[in-house]
Amino acid sequence: MWIILGIIAIVVTLINLYMYAAGKDYKLAMALGLSFTALTLCAEHSFVSKLVIKEDWSALREVPNYDRELWFLTIVSILLNIAPIFLERKRKK
Repeated sequence: MWIILGIIAIVVTLINLYMYAAGKDYKLAMALGLSFTALTLCAEHSFVSKLVIKEDWSALREVPNYDRELWFLTIVSILLNIAPIFLERKRKK
């Protein structure tokens, strides 16, 4: 599930950047991009926590440790989604 939500977050973020470049209202796409990023992280955490609750340690050992990657991609998603706001402010000055 987290993969699907992650792909949706990427697509919506690209739509956000496209809408900004086209001069259209991008704020809904920005909110959706950030929301799907948060849902992706929640889905990944939920998946791992279910394995812990079941005490399925062998399955948990097979789950790769994506800590750094998730932090990096979350920060990139936030920066890409809020970039139009900063670019718009810069353009108005």
